[in-house]
Amino acid sequence: MKRSLGLYVHIPFCLRKCAYCDFPSHPGQMHLREAYTQALCREITARGEALGHPMADTLFIGGGTPSVMLPEQIAAVLRALRAAFPWEEGYEATCEANPESLTADFLQALAEGGFNRLSLGAQASQPRLLKLIGRGHSWEQVAEGVCMARKAGISNINLDLMAGFPGQSLKELGESLDAAIALKPRHLSCYGLILEEGTPLSLAVAEGSLQLPGEDAEIAMDALIREKLGKAGYIHYEISNHALCGFECRHNLNCWEYADYLGFGAAAAGFYQGRRRKNPAGIQDYLDGRAPEELTVTAEESRFEQVMMGLRLIKGVGGAAFERRQGMSLMEAFGPAIEKHTAGGLLAWKEGRLCLTEEGLGLMNLVLVDFLA
Repeated sequence: MKRSLGLYVHIPFCLRKCAYCDFPSHPGQMHLREAYTQALCREITARGEALGHPMADTLFIGGGTPSVMLPEQIAAVLRALRAAFPWEEGYEATCEANPESLTADFLQALAEGGFNRLSLGAQASQPRLLKLIGRGHSWEQVAEGVCMARKAGISNINLDLMAGFPGQSLKELGESLDAAIALKPRHLSCYGLILEEGTPLSLAVAEGSLQLPGEDAEIAMDALIREKLGKAGYIHYEISNHALCGFECRHNLNCWEYADYLGFGAAAAGFYQGRRRKNPAGIQDYLDGRAPEELTVTAEESRFEQVMMGLRLIKGVGGAAFERRQGMSLMEAFGPAIEKHTAGGLLAWKEGRLCLTEEGLGLMNLVLVDFLA
């Protein structure tokens, strides 16, 4: 059976740091973009030669903010990728962008380089909430970005939204969902806010100047997301992701189904033939050629990771796929945990796949604890 290979490229530059963000992204470093482009191309070329130029079927450029790169810089990276890792027929290539930095020239460079999918960070439609979380765009710029992408020939568009901001009401979330649906994207990612230690938003909540919605409000928000997007024709296929039929994000699906992927750029991680590899997080360390960290994933770790990733999918982890990869069945690997949570109503078997029930989707971490035992 042919195995998928995904490519991930990390762009660490940002115009500003969002109040909730702990991702490896760095404002104030734009002068390093050209040197970073050259280092990326060298890494991509060398890795392709070392691995014998395997074919790839998905590509994802994330950040940071990839759309702050100059069109000629992103074009150079794409040329290096296609030369080092030939793209399979029917590939999916996604680039993240922020509305305030997206330009027609950048989109044209993506389209000419073979990109067919754009992921736009929209987050919310209310100026008040966008300001609260440190975003620098308006909803009008989101709509303009969608329009520009379609004019450039990129019609497969994802919008990122967030729920659970301090002070966000159920009504405001509904308004953001309606505004996003009106733009007719083929995919919507709706993430619950996670407070990361040390971020400005986390500090404000800790000191009491901001207050998060309670558990009941979070449950109501999750239900509203599923209701509105379901009525609009979007399929809920992963905990935080919804798509029109046939437009699920294949790159992320491959990751959740435990396929191999290669990572390029500062802080980028990869998982290839049982080995994990991570580049240094700092831009300068990466430019200086500091070696990546590498480690072999143990059999026990691999079994847990495949279940952890697969349970994020609404359809769950496939029993046959698990046995092919791990050399044992799910019941042989995790029988007690599976029996406990199927009896408790948090897990279920459906057509040979182990999946979380509707109740279990909100309690995934509780379930996984027993898979670690």
